[in-house]
Amino acid sequence: MKSKILNQSEFALRWSELHGGAAIKGAVAGWLKISYRVAKIFTLIRFTPNVLTGMGLFCAIGMILTSNYWVALALLVASLFFDGVDGSVAILQERASKWGALVDSVVDRISEALWLYIGWRLGIPTWLALAMWIVASTQEYARARMASLGMHEVGIVTITERPVRAIFMAFALLFKIFNLPGLTILSLIFFAALLFSFAQVLRATFLKLH
Repeated sequence: MKSKILNQSEFALRWSELHGGAAIKGAVAGWLKISYRVAKIFTLIRFTPNVLTGMGLFCAIGMILTSNYWVALALLVASLFFDGVDGSVAILQERASKWGALVDSVVDRISEALWLYIGWRLGIPTWLALAMWIVASTQEYARARMASLGMHEVGIVTITERPVRAIFMAFALLFKIFNLPGLTILSLIFFAALLFSFAQVLRATFLKLH
């Protein structure tokens, strides 16, 4: 790890390079500003990216072990938080590696499966919960497959990236907590958004491969 910590501009540039030149604007820019500051704190207290990845997974596991949906919601937020900053810490500590990326990707898929298991417990139809996980996972697989072919990532940010998928689960939990109707309709709308995002990634992948 370098003694000199990257400044925010250097950090943002490195993040964009690792994400196929994705544009840094809007919500992405806002999140990166927060993530950079948090990553600096974790770097100063010597937390490694893999430790944070593991903490995110433990929080996701905790979600399925509790029957208190407020606790599940808090663990969901914590899971997303740790998973969101582990990559930033890796960039700041210059520990970004293929192994770390693989571990992070596998943990992400496991965590999202646990999220949607909670969704099923909340009342999302089984076929719909499975379909959402399959579409989201296949989208991420397409990105990973491009990297294995020696190419950069797709370079686009869809409307259903991982933080948005977590927000959907948060709404699902709130629907249950406040006994609100319409969870299946909300899930169908989000599934349609997942399909649209999947189509975006496939199109971008096709254009880069041809």
